[in-house]
Amino acid sequence: MTSAWCTLYGRTSTASFGVGAVRQAIITLRRNNVNAFVLDLRDNSGGLFPEGIEIAKIWLEKGVIVYICDSQGVRDIYDTDGRNAVAATEPLAVLVNKGTASASEILAGALKDNKRAVLFGEPTYGKGKIQSVFELSDGSGLVVTVARYETPAHTDIDKVGVIPDHPLPASFPKDPVSDCELNRVELFSR
Repeated sequence: MTSAWCTLYGRTSTASFGVGAVRQAIITLRRNNVNAFVLDLRDNSGGLFPEGIEIAKIWLEKGVIVYICDSQGVRDIYDTDGRNAVAATEPLAVLVNKGTASASEILAGALKDNKRAVLFGEPTYGKGKIQSVFELSDGSGLVVTVARYETPAHTDIDKVGVIPDHPLPASFPKDPVSDCELNRVELFSR
């Protein structure tokens, strides 16, 4: 039996590849008998943190998505109870590279550490710091690191990134994939 699978991709940011678009794509693809997904986060610079969290909830039945840590330890925990899960059971591969950053890294780390997806590619960018900008009286600004991101396995991704499980097969296209029948590339074990 061959596996029908399709790629969801968003190259500009998780904000432009929003929650509604992901939900709708999954529903549409299921109608076309797709039973496995590839989430292409290569060169996705991240976008908005809340969008990344909500997109993670689509794929996860339950679990921690990310920890926000400061000098005192864990300050905030973002997790899901499965109420927003849309595709928590189908096989999922996530493609990452050095251009995968910020909210996209959080998404990739959450899917990997919760054993929801297998990551392919190269280590992500490594933007693991949360910074605030304070405007000074002379009009200049001061950037202060106030916290850091940790994956569900408590991995600090700053300057290291999320490490994929496997390199991307050499035969896999370098550009976004729009063909839903890429049987020449093996990402899912049969």
